[in-house]
This record gives sequence, C-alpha cells and structure tokens, in this order.
Amino acid sequence: MSTRPSGRVTIAHVAAEAGVSRATVSRVMNGLATVDPAIGTRVRAAAEKLNYTPNTVARSLAIGRTQTVAIVVPDLANPMFQETLRGLSRAAAKDDYRVLVADSVENPEEEVILAREARRRCDGLVLVAPRMDAARLDALLPELAPVVLVNRSSGVPGVPVLAVDYASGIRSIIAHLSQLGHRRIAYVAGPSASAGDRARREGLQHPLPTAEGAEIVVIPCGAMFEDGYAARDAVMDSRATAAVCFNDLVAMGLLGALHEAGVAVPEQLSVTGFDDIQFARYTVPALTTASVPQNELGEQAWQRLRALLDGREPDEDVDVKPHLEPRASTGPAPGAEAPAGRTPREAPADWMPRGTRTEA
Repeated sequence: MSTRPSGRVTIAHVAAEAGVSRATVSRVMNGLATVDPAIGTRVRAAAEKLNYTPNTVARSLAIGRTQTVAIVVPDLANPMFQETLRGLSRAAAKDDYRVLVADSVENPEEEVILAREARRRCDGLVLVAPRMDAARLDALLPELAPVVLVNRSSGVPGVPVLAVDYASGIRSIIAHLSQLGHRRIAYVAGPSASAGDRARREGLQHPLPTAEGAEIVVIPCGAMFEDGYAARDAVMDSRATAAVCFNDLVAMGLLGALHEAGVAVPEQLSVTGFDDIQFARYTVPALTTASVPQNELGEQAWQRLRALLDGREPDEDVDVKPHLEPRASTGPAPGAEAPAGRTPREAPADWMPRGTRTEA
C-alpha cells in the first residue's frame, strides 16, 4: 500500500498509485475519451487520494488550450461593462473556462495593445472597444481570431457581432420627451471618439414621427459622473426643458449638480440617461433611461466564442434595440399640457434658465 509522497506530487506518483503509465494519467487528466472508463475512474481516485494538482502549463501544452479567454473593456469602473463581464464570466465558468480582464482606461491606443497581448495568452477574446477608430478596428480583428465584438458593428467576415441600436434607443427617449411637451432638448454628448455617441447623434437627426418639431441642442460632455456634474451650467444656459445624457453615469452626475443648485427634477428640468445600469432606478428621482441587457450580451458573447473555439458556426449576429424605462426623472415640460394621467408641472416663478444656447 503506497503512502502520499512528501513534497510536490507529480504525474509519475499518480501513475504508480493507479498502476498505469504517465501517458494514461495525462489523457485522463486532460479529459480525453480514449481511455477505458474503469481505468479513468482508477486514475482519478489515485489523483484525489494523493491530492494531485495538474500542472496547468503542461496541460495547456498537451491539449493546445489554456482554458482561459479574455475581455478588453474601456473602463471597468463603468457598471455597464461590469455587467457584460459578469454575464461572460458566469457563462464561461459553466464550461470550465476562466476570464481574464484588461481595462484600457478609455485609451484607444491602449485597447490595441491590450487586445493583442490578451489574445496571445488566451484561447479567444471578447472585445468591447467603443472608442477605437473603425478602420483600425477592422484591420485588427483578423489577427485576434477567434474574437467576438460587443457593443459596436464591423464588417469583418468571421467575427460575431453583438451590437446595440443606440440610434433607436435615443429616438425612443426623444419621442417620450416630446409626448411630455418638451420642444427644446439638450443632448449631453459622450466622448467625441465614441462609436456609441456617433450612433446616438444619428438617431437625433432622424427622430421618430412623434418627436417631429423638437429642437436639439448638443452640449459636449463625456462619459463619467464628473463630466455630467460639470455640464450643469451649460445645460441650464441652453434653455432646454429636458436633458438627454449620453449614459446613466453622466445623468447621475448632472442630477447631483442640479440638486446642489436647487433645480427641481423633473419640475424644472427633465433628465434621462442611457444603459439602465443597476443604480439607475435608485437615484432621486429614479432615472428615466434606455435599457440595454449587458448581462445577456456577455452570455451571448460566450456562446459565440465557444462555438468558434469548437470549430462550430456561431449564432447569427445580434442588434439589440434598447427599450425605454420611464421613471420619475422625466415629466411634462414647464407650462405644457400633461398627457392623460399626468399632472402638468409649472416652473417656480423665480426660476429662469441662464445665458444663451450652447451647441457643439
């Protein structure tokens, strides 16, 4: 009867315990189906008895895979990308894969470097690169294969795409505000390099029929809390009765600044976000937004990447249409007649937007 070896247990110890060759142990540990089930059971029992942990480097060399994939995101501090990561990680874990994360810190140049480095170390890649130039992205994608692209489109063959119809989402928000009587609306824009921001602006150029006649004032901003906070004066000076923010983080920053200035939302100014991150419904007032199922996008990204890894044809590309989530941060424009079931709100007599219109 053997005893557990002192020091590190190797594949040779397991082979001796099970009475088989080291090659047989290797095949069993790597999950290959060429081993007799009874022998496989004996080998696994020996490995458990000796508390054997396979050498991951050797295992990767043997099967030609690392059992890891990577995701590159522009800013892990943004809850939207956290949800994508959560969906991807949970789905991959069910297939015994692990996910490595790289954060480009909103730097498109860093995205390229990180994507290449991550792909060298993993079996596949999920790329979330909303700031990268389209031509550079299309040139990069073939060398990253297998790769899945999330949150934007590409025409590169063989690259599954999970895109979001930002134009449709922004149009639904404008239509909602138009129905509430808003005719002068400020769009608090995202980063100039953002593909999502460009898509939103395209949606503003062609609003839904219910929003015809609305005047859009574009205010340069950004993508983070502090950007929305800093945009307060420009929003107020625009004389808009509603502010449509690039995303929920910007909207939350703007809400905080408006509260500090004593501006009532939505009585004096309606505010909307985009994405419907987890905190959106808990702001005061709760934030009207366009909801994007980022967790589900993460899960679907894994399904397509796994198909590529297995040599299968992935499911068709997806173009998600965000759906409107009306909440308490939007209401009738000051002086406007409220829709059925809504009460008109008048701005206080001492309130008046300051300054002149601000446009990009």
